[in-house]
Amino acid sequence: MSFSKRFILRTVLLPSATVLSLASATVLAQEVTPQESQNTAPAGSEVEEVVVTGIRQSLQSATEAKRESVAFGDSIYAEDIGKLPATNLAETLNRIPGVKLNRDINGEGVQISVRGLGPSFSKVLLNGSQIAVASDGGTNGGSANREVDLDFFPSELFTRLDVAKTPVASQLEGGIAGTVNLRNARPFDREGAHLTVIGQSQYTDANEEMSPRGAIVASNTWNDKFGVLVGVSGVKTKTRIDGFESVGWTDGDLSQLGVSDRPYGNGFFYAATMPNNVRNFTPGTALNAAALENLSGVSSDVLKNALIPRLGRNSYTIGDRSRVSGLISMEYRPTDNLKFALDTMYAESDRDYQRLNMNWYVRSSGGTAPGPTQTGGMVPIDLTVDGNGVVTDGTFANSSFFLENDIFDQSTEFYNINPNMEWQVADNVRVNAQLNYSKSDFFREQPQFDFQTAPQSGVEVYLRNGGSDQPVITTNVDLNDPNLGWQWYRVNVQNVKRKTETQGAHVDTIIGDDDSNFKVGVAYDKAERSIRAFDNSAAFQTAVCGNPCTGATGLVPTSAIGQYLRPMDTNNFGHLASGSVGYSRFIMTQLAALERATNYAYYRDTAPQAIGAVTGGATGDIDEETAGAYVEANRLFVVFDRDLRVNAGVRYFHTDQSVTSPVQTGAGIFDQTLDSSYDDFLPSFNAAFDATDRLKLRFSVSRSMTRADAGQILPGTTFSDTSGQVASVGNPELEPYYSTNFDLGGEFYTGGLGYIGVALFRKDVDGFTANSQTQVPFLSLGIPYEDLTQTQQNSMASRGGPNATVTLNKPVNLNKLTLEGAEITWVQPLDFITDGLGFSANGTRIKQSASGNLVATGIAPYSYNLQAFYENYGVSLSLNYVWNDESIAANAPQNNVQVPLRADARGQLDLSAGYTLPFLNDSMRVTLDALNLTNEPLRTQFGYDNSPYSVYYPGRQVLLGLRATF
Repeated sequence: MSFSKRFILRTVLLPSATVLSLASATVLAQEVTPQESQNTAPAGSEVEEVVVTGIRQSLQSATEAKRESVAFGDSIYAEDIGKLPATNLAETLNRIPGVKLNRDINGEGVQISVRGLGPSFSKVLLNGSQIAVASDGGTNGGSANREVDLDFFPSELFTRLDVAKTPVASQLEGGIAGTVNLRNARPFDREGAHLTVIGQSQYTDANEEMSPRGAIVASNTWNDKFGVLVGVSGVKTKTRIDGFESVGWTDGDLSQLGVSDRPYGNGFFYAATMPNNVRNFTPGTALNAAALENLSGVSSDVLKNALIPRLGRNSYTIGDRSRVSGLISMEYRPTDNLKFALDTMYAESDRDYQRLNMNWYVRSSGGTAPGPTQTGGMVPIDLTVDGNGVVTDGTFANSSFFLENDIFDQSTEFYNINPNMEWQVADNVRVNAQLNYSKSDFFREQPQFDFQTAPQSGVEVYLRNGGSDQPVITTNVDLNDPNLGWQWYRVNVQNVKRKTETQGAHVDTIIGDDDSNFKVGVAYDKAERSIRAFDNSAAFQTAVCGNPCTGATGLVPTSAIGQYLRPMDTNNFGHLASGSVGYSRFIMTQLAALERATNYAYYRDTAPQAIGAVTGGATGDIDEETAGAYVEANRLFVVFDRDLRVNAGVRYFHTDQSVTSPVQTGAGIFDQTLDSSYDDFLPSFNAAFDATDRLKLRFSVSRSMTRADAGQILPGTTFSDTSGQVASVGNPELEPYYSTNFDLGGEFYTGGLGYIGVALFRKDVDGFTANSQTQVPFLSLGIPYEDLTQTQQNSMASRGGPNATVTLNKPVNLNKLTLEGAEITWVQPLDFITDGLGFSANGTRIKQSASGNLVATGIAPYSYNLQAFYENYGVSLSLNYVWNDESIAANAPQNNVQVPLRADARGQLDLSAGYTLPFLNDSMRVTLDALNLTNEPLRTQFGYDNSPYSVYYPGRQVLLGLRATF
């Protein structure tokens, strides 16, 4: 029997008395909205509370709250300030069933996915109001800011996190996957005067460095009427990430040798004549298909399909990251019936990284265009190729390397102000009102200085692929020698500016008590997002190394390059890898001297607006203005002497959307604006029935929506690589996604904090989008050829110039995406073995199906979270293991090859321990956290396990700290 049939069958077989009661209900069970969740959740709320005063107490509170909940959702609630687990809110939320982390290359959680759908499908709120942060999704990120980077928020300043998995009418619309509400600390969370001081030292074995972390939170209340809380949290980490990147894999084009090629791939040309300095071979000798077969040891049919890394490169990222966050929260309670609160938050983050990639230059090599190309093409020698076409062993003579030195200097600012009021007008009438304003700014300067080995200088590459997380690439030259004869490859000056701004006003009226009430409300929300790129590369390149960038003229001629290079500053690159990483040292730049010599600051500050790949996506502005209203009813029924809590309502919204995108023409860049609007009704229904004293059943049906990804609706065309082989175009006609949701579940309570819970869910998503890839002529893109960068023109010249074929990515609507899943939770004390021992486990299974051949990316079919804990005699110990199955990271084709990108399955083991010092009234606690104990890398693959797309080695982290509360 299929999952969907079983799901429908179980839904139909709910107790008939329950169905009849639900049908007759006109008012339904209370859900705690963000506006209401000031201190405690009333009976019948749909969230679970975890009171974090200790492991057992948190699980006990979670069990008790679950028994009182109506709908599907989870919460983490900290009774004491600064006690939320993990280093940021993304890491904290990872403990909830169905929540998956998106991690940065350093292993830290940045964004979350709920029940398989990506970060943009979850609505993130701060104290019940929408926010947006103008960050970019991590080091390799290109988010369009509908997502929220949760690593920006420190856990020390928050006391409650709610993840609502089934919607109710009073929630803001926009989250098909779920709604996440972040609730900051407030003074009346703990009345009286309190001071909490947290200090930690963080050791990372990637760089064997120590970094400080800390927080101070002080609060006081006076006469039960007025309170103030002030908190500051800061961290400054020294970062180093060793890794490998391929930028995809590709095969060679043999058409110039008369070999019929396949209609995809073809990322480079093998040599047609023997280049100079290839062993003892005679330069200029013709290399036909037969000659290449003899040299490579494989047939032409095998050779033309043989996959090697497009830009196989060892990657070295070093730098500093700092974040300072501040919170001021004030509460005023002039009477028992009237409460005011004002929350203000400010945060700033700086990330100053250097990223050095030593690229094996395969992409577009072998062409005849002038400029930075590997003239002559490579010569394959003694290849071994597996059944998938992946080269597992071989030599590539007449190769070339280039150093790509990127600088990521970026800063982000965020502030939010949120006044709100709660007024008990009468015994059975309450009004909640709040305003919200947030603004965030982001700036990143990203210069690039690239240097290449001399063409036809006898460089050979030896590729050994297998038995390791990454291919082993070695060479016959010293890539760490500043005097190897390096030449200019290219220089870039590219900046990105992002800005987000949100405004909101919400009013909710509740008539009735906790068990039976009627709610109405109105909401106004406005969100503005802007991403703009600035590029002065052409002028900078002409000044520095000439045009094309040969170094014959300019501020830094080829003869002077050596003085601006230096050997690598570490002797242990790749030390966290499980095997060899091939070449382990390569040159770095004398960056400060190079920037001074090239007058870099002038070109950075005068960079004109551009459309460029430096943004990681499309550029432009999106303004959305939404008005909403809802009605919601809640009621407690007694059916056969059993409690039945029900909740139902409908939400209406109307959105006016304005999309502005820079469009490039022969006359330059101008802004194109497209306006649209849409509206709809979103009904929801939730019920919970106490079938027995130990068994609770739940049911929910709803309709939800998520607005199309902001980056996908911007109409501009951008190139996602510097060679001009792959372009992306937005689709401003994309409609919002709508989902019909069914949830069925329940728990069996075994006593105390123990229970076993099951939740089944199904989401039928209409209009879901995925990227399609087609081959189109460059001329069809409407971009003047002369407006391309010199590097792109050089690459296209070898592929036919303006008549070259380009791979075009475009978001398209799928008719329907269906997600079917199950969540299982088991919490069990093991006191019969020893007091304080126990475990908590949860697992998630998600199955997807969609029209067409495309799939929703990022969905792990299986995931689970295991926790073993012990707590007694002032000692606490928790061992946590989180595992996520392999998932599709990007749909096929990739690099014109019919394979997808896959994220490897990955498990992470973390340890958390603490000891309360037996003096000063138990006010001081020593803490120890060890993350990624088994040293798991972050790895994606290009279709096959032995063709990795990227591998990063974040290593282990150990945090030793002291927490004092007075």
